[in-house]
Amino acid sequence: MSTDDPKTLVSTQWLADHLQNPDLRVLDASWYMPDSGRNPRAEYDAAHIPGARFFDIDDISDHRSDLPHMAPPVEKFMSRMRAMGVGDGHQVVVYDGAGLFSAARVWWMFRLMGKFDVAVLDGGFPKWQAEGRPIEDLPPVVRDRHMTVQRQNQMVKDVTQVAAASKLLDYEIIDARAPARFKGEVEEPRPGLRSGHIPNSKNVPFGTLLNKDGTMKSEADLRAVFDAAGVDLGKPAITSCGSGVTAAIINLALERLGRDNHALYDGSWSEWGMYDDLKVAKG
Repeated sequence: MSTDDPKTLVSTQWLADHLQNPDLRVLDASWYMPDSGRNPRAEYDAAHIPGARFFDIDDISDHRSDLPHMAPPVEKFMSRMRAMGVGDGHQVVVYDGAGLFSAARVWWMFRLMGKFDVAVLDGGFPKWQAEGRPIEDLPPVVRDRHMTVQRQNQMVKDVTQVAAASKLLDYEIIDARAPARFKGEVEEPRPGLRSGHIPNSKNVPFGTLLNKDGTMKSEADLRAVFDAAGVDLGKPAITSCGSGVTAAIINLALERLGRDNHALYDGSWSEWGMYDDLKVAKG
């Protein structure tokens, strides 16, 4: 089991021990691929960790963009969090219904907004339920809480910055998608996108960073995964995936390894794969 760290990853036992803390806020950030047949809001309404609020990744995003669930403007993030009763002085724990899938995206988003007292629940709701821990179907009691936000612009990259990094090789660009998608052997699930990957990027499928129970691997095993993919951990990193969700699992793993010089390409392949003037590599 991973060492508990309230700024990166905490165990189900840690959460159970702190669940009655008045300054703890638990967020259900479940999100699934459109073809999964799962409805995260309906699942939350039916059963969630006591006191948890539902964090809607698609709603709390930048609706001015045509790209899926891009990071929201600061003002929108602040207003949504205040309405959820999440603010300054709170320790936040984020989980999802897949084990460790979309929760890391919300962890990254809080950090992007300058909020670092936030952790992902290791193993998520499946592990919590498997251990017979308490659940409820009640809406949380919400009280407004002021939130101060200071956006950390270095934690996110746009397409121009990623294109430069691809040419200059001054960053490790790490792609969290499955190998067949990275190699361009299958069609992308999002219509209209080319297949392949950003030139000079490395493939670390997010599942290779996790154990079978959805918990994150040990630091030694994480290092071995990055080494096997040819990733130089001494270089700054940019993470990418299909739409910026599972890329954050790589950011979380890098942070667990004490690497803080990493950013996320928010547009990810949903953007790169759309533009014919951007080069695509295969194989």
